Amino acid sequence: MTSVSAIQGDLTVLEVDAIVNAANRRLAGGGGVDGAIHRAGGPSILRECQAWVADNGQLPTGEAMITGGGDLPAQHVIHTVGPIWGEHGENEARRLLARCYYNSLELAAKARSRTVAFPNISTGVYAYPKRDAAEAAVETVTNWANDRPVLDQIVFVCFDSENFLIYQELLGLSA
Repeated sequence: MTSVSAIQGDLTVLEVDAIVNAANRRLAGGGGVDGAIHRAGGPSILRECQAWVADNGQLPTGEAMITGGGDLPAQHVIHTVGPIWGEHGENEARRLLARCYYNSLELAAKARSRTVAFPNISTGVYAYPKRDAAEAAVETVTNWANDRPVLDQIVFVCFDSENFLIYQELLGLSA
């Protein structure tokens, strides 16, 4: 059975098999969690991303790809592009966000990862409402884990206390 939990902290220091990056379509690094992962992981992650884009073009919203972990404690980084709030209708945005989590988990399983850590995809500069994003994330991840109990642990790593409290509530972990 897969454990699903939430913590508040820094995704880049976790000793897990795979971390998920809230990437941009160009896989070029950037701000927020994307920039933090590229800074902490070193240049090899960017080189792998650039090679992928050269071969495949930009990563579509909702899709995911995987690289090595570079200098991170994680063995792999799974890059996914979340929806920018306001670019899609509400239902389409939720579907795309759910695809980010689903496709990331599929890649983690394919890579034989046992532990995976997610950021709060699209809730930073992409402005997706935090509660709505958390509901889509928790629903998608718990359904996936129930259908495919191949991972030991999935953790949502919240940068801020607002997201952390939302995830605690939705996961039934509130004090």
